[in-house]
Amino acid sequence: MPGSMCTFSNNRGHELAARLETPEGPTVAAAIFAHCFTCSKDLRVERQLIRALTDQGFAVLSFDFAGLGGSEGEFVNSTFSANVDDLRAAADYLTDAVTAPALLVGHSLGGAAVLSVAPDLPSVRAVATIGAPADPAHVTHLLEGDLDQIHRDGSAPVTIGGRQITVGRAFVADLERHEPAARSAAFRGATLIMHSPFDELVGIDNAEMIYDATRHPKSFVSLDDADHLLTDEADATYAATVIAAWSGRYVRAR
Repeated sequence: MPGSMCTFSNNRGHELAARLETPEGPTVAAAIFAHCFTCSKDLRVERQLIRALTDQGFAVLSFDFAGLGGSEGEFVNSTFSANVDDLRAAADYLTDAVTAPALLVGHSLGGAAVLSVAPDLPSVRAVATIGAPADPAHVTHLLEGDLDQIHRDGSAPVTIGGRQITVGRAFVADLERHEPAARSAAFRGATLIMHSPFDELVGIDNAEMIYDATRHPKSFVSLDDADHLLTDEADATYAATVIAAWSGRYVRAR
């Protein structure tokens, strides 16, 4: 699969590590992939999803949000708003490098981010989410640690999904300001919502809220007994194949 490492800058001056992968044949459309909370573009499931899209003719830009993976910045200073801004910067870069993005794909909190930014990107005709929260503030319920210390001292170490991270006060406060489900109502393209009824981190009710708020054309696909991170390769392959097939209907030129 042809691809190249690249970088671009966000509006805060951070250089973000990215990978641009292109299909072996003609490019049908361009897509941006947004990874899950505290993950990176190099997570195995994210790579599988991207591979499926390139196999269907998509050029795909994946990148590490500021403070994660190979990107500059400190995670303790990150916010959901900053992630959305990073997506805007990614869209600008992809537009210059290949063509404007027609598809956005987001996993977990990355799904909430693509829902939030899609109405601001005129070129985007389709959005697909995997295990996305309808309310980013849901993340605070998953943080194991002294949340009072975050408010008192400005930051504190917490654990999520067995991984320890340091979260800042601005991150927690910013989550309360966003309603991706409401933002999705402003998007006039197609939306695919994928979620497992057995998701142990982000409940299936989140998918229902996003679906109810979203305009048609919209689709929901159950991920059956998959876990939140799609750690079973078969689940990741299924999600990737469905997204690639579904999105082709909406992003190909007519």
